[in-house]
Amino acid sequence: MTIPFPRKKVSRAVAAEELAILERTYPHAVTALDYDSPFELLVAVILSAQCTDARVNLTTPYLFARYPDAASLARADQADIETIIKSCGFFRTKAKNIINAARGLVAEHGGAVPPDRESLEALSGVGRKTANVVMSVAFGEAAFAVDTHVFRVAHRLGLTLAATPRGVEDDVTKLVPREQWRHAHHWLILHGREVCKAPTPACERCPVTMCPSRPIVARARRAPKSASGRVRPDGRGAAAGRRPRSS
Repeated sequence: MTIPFPRKKVSRAVAAEELAILERTYPHAVTALDYDSPFELLVAVILSAQCTDARVNLTTPYLFARYPDAASLARADQADIETIIKSCGFFRTKAKNIINAARGLVAEHGGAVPPDRESLEALSGVGRKTANVVMSVAFGEAAFAVDTHVFRVAHRLGLTLAATPRGVEDDVTKLVPREQWRHAHHWLILHGREVCKAPTPACERCPVTMCPSRPIVARARRAPKSASGRVRPDGRGAAAGRRPRSS
């Protein structure tokens, strides 16, 4: 079943109410990635692209036992890293990225992970989302990362109509006090994992009763199916199934 996104943003007052409900529902929301240092978090976030946090958490203990810091990872043989992280997907690219990122840390930052966006995004394999996660989680900086969960939930709640992660980031951060940005990221992620799932949200369990996607989901569930078994679009849900474009 493909669920179209709402075609209009909710009012600022409704958005504030929705976010307040999520804050109350997930008051202790934190990253699901296991890490003991900014270096481990950086590597884990790079590995998490197109991969579940659970799978990354199964992989990183062995990786960090062999390569506990940037200096050791910078000297690693790529084939060995590929073997360790193979289950995370895209393992050749990820292996190259984490080795080169470690080399960048050693060469430019004495092996330490820098806390600022410009330095982070200069590292191999680090884009805006990864930089935002590291800044907010490792250093407590005001940053709001947009992954697929955040992208989907922000649209379903009517917080944004943006077609890119950066557009979603800009829209949501206008609705949330700066000091709450890093927490709002986790509210939306947890809600996406536990309730507002892809492809079909569990609206019957959702505490956000004013969500504009509720009637959309109800209509989709009542709609006739095509020969392929999928719900036929009505021609008015152009946003259905939209995936975030890179920002």
